[in-house]
Amino acid sequence: MAVTICCCYCYCRPHFKVRRIQSDGAHEAMLGEGQVPQIVSEDKETKKQDEYEALQSFLRSISSTATLPPYVKGETYSSTKGVFNQCLITCAVLILAAGAGHPIGFSAVALPQLRVENSSMRIDDEMGSWIASIHSAATPLGSMLSGPIMEAIGRKRTLQTCTLPLIVGWIIIGTATHHALLLLGRIVCGFAVGIMAAPSQVYLGEISEPRLRGLLIGTPFVAYSLGVLYVYALGGQLPWRSVAHLSIVLPALAFVALCLSPESPTWLARQGRFHDAMAAMARLRGDPDTAQRELHELISAREKEKARGEEKIKFFATVTRAPVLKPLLLINAFNILQILSGSYVVIFYAVDIVEASGGSLQPTMAANATAMVRLGVTVLACVLLLRITRRALVLVSGAGTAVCTLALAFILSQGPGSGITPPTLILGYVAFNTLGFFLLPGLMIGELLPTKVRGLCGGYIFCLFNSVLFGFTKLYPVMANSIGIAGVFGLFGASAALATIVLFLLLPETKGKSLLQIEQYYQKSNILWISRKKPQESQRV
Repeated sequence: MAVTICCCYCYCRPHFKVRRIQSDGAHEAMLGEGQVPQIVSEDKETKKQDEYEALQSFLRSISSTATLPPYVKGETYSSTKGVFNQCLITCAVLILAAGAGHPIGFSAVALPQLRVENSSMRIDDEMGSWIASIHSAATPLGSMLSGPIMEAIGRKRTLQTCTLPLIVGWIIIGTATHHALLLLGRIVCGFAVGIMAAPSQVYLGEISEPRLRGLLIGTPFVAYSLGVLYVYALGGQLPWRSVAHLSIVLPALAFVALCLSPESPTWLARQGRFHDAMAAMARLRGDPDTAQRELHELISAREKEKARGEEKIKFFATVTRAPVLKPLLLINAFNILQILSGSYVVIFYAVDIVEASGGSLQPTMAANATAMVRLGVTVLACVLLLRITRRALVLVSGAGTAVCTLALAFILSQGPGSGITPPTLILGYVAFNTLGFFLLPGLMIGELLPTKVRGLCGGYIFCLFNSVLFGFTKLYPVMANSIGIAGVFGLFGASAALATIVLFLLLPETKGKSLLQIEQYYQKSNILWISRKKPQESQRV
C-alpha cells in the first residue's frame, strides 16, 4: 500500500498538522497505466473505457489539491456564497413541498362542504373516507417508481417531472362533476406527491454541507405545513373548487425554480460525470478548493466500492447486508409507529377529531389553530436542529406526544370533553409531535442510508410508509366508531411511547457528521447507540 501525506486543518489557527494515513491505492491504481479493467462485452468495454478516461482526466485536473486537508468538525465548510446558494436552491424545493401539502390538507376543508352541498356531489361518511384516504393509496405507487426514476434521470429532474401530474390532478378535481372524477384527481395528486417525497429529501441531503444538513432537510416540512395551512385558510373562505384551482400555482412556480438549480453532485459523480459534478459542487460550496476536496472524497469512496467488488453486487443482495439493513429496519419501524401515533390522521381529519374531543373552541377554529401550531413548531424545530442534537429533539418530541395523548385519552374516557382542556391538549400533542416525529423520517432517509442505495431505498421506504398511511387513514372512521375517541388517543399515546423507546436505543447521533462518517458507523458492528464503538482519532474522516 502506498503511503501518502495528508494535512489536517485546525479550525482555530491557520496551521497544518501532518498525519500519516494508509491509502487504499484506489486512485493510484486508476491513474496508473494499463490498469483498465478487462470487460467481455464490447458495449460495456466502451462505456467502462469512457468512464475510466473521464475519471483519469478529472483526477489529474485536481491532482494539485489531492493533499487538501479533510473535513474536521467545527470547520466552516462553505463560503458565504456557498451557503447562500444552498439556501437558494432549497427554496426551489420548498415551493414544491408547499404544493405537496395542498392535497394533504384539502380533504379537511372539502369534506365538510361536500356533506352539506345540495348537488350530485354530496357525500356520505363512506365516500368521505375514500376521498380522504385515496390520496395515500396512490402515493405508494409514485414512491415505488421514484427510486428507479431518480437513479436514472437524477434527483432534480425527478422533482421537475412530478409537477406535471400534480397540476393535472388539481385540474381534474376543480372541474369534477362526479365522485369518480374527484377520486381520480385525488389519485393523480397522490401519485405526484409520492414521486417527489424521496427525491426531495435525498436531493437536499446531497447538496447540503454537514453543518446545515439538518436545517435544510427539515425546511420542506415547514413548507409542507405552510401548504396545509394555506389550504385550510382558503377553505374557510372559498368553495372547494376554487381551492383546487388556486393549488395549481405553486407546482408551476416550482418547475421554473428547479430549472435554475444544479443537479446533485453525488449523483453526477456516480454517473461518471465528474466535471459536471465539480461545477455543481463548486456552486454549492462557493470555494473551488473545498469543492474539490469533498468531491475527491466522494470519488475515493466510490473507487473503494469498486476495489472491494461491491459495485457488482445486485440491489437486493446489497439491501440484505448489515450496513444497509440496520438503518433500513430502523427507518421503517419508526415510520410505522409515527403513523400509528396519529401524525397524519390528525391532518386528514382535523375538524372531525377536534369536534369529537369536545371543548369550548369551534372545531374549524381549532383545526386552523393546529395548522398554525404545526407551522410554527416546524420552523422552531429547524432552528433547533442547528443548536441541539437529533436524539435530544426526537426524544423530547416522543415523550411530549405520549404524555399529551395519554392524558387526553384518560380525560375523554371519563366522559365528553368540556372547557379548554381538550383543545389545549390537542394543540400540545400537535406541537410535540411536530417538534421531532414529523421531521425525523425525512432526516433519516437523507442521512442514514448509504449513498449507493439512497435513491432506490428512499423510494421503497416512502412506498411502505404511504401504504400503511392509506390503511390507517381509511380505517380511522371505523376505529373511531369502535373504540371511541378516547381509545384512538390511547393508541396514539402507546405508539408514541414505543417509538421513543426504539429511537433511544437505536438512533445514532448524526449532527455535524458527514454522510461518509454516518456510513462508517453502520459498517461497524454497532446496533445499540449506547454500546457503540467510538472511532479513534486517527480513523475520523
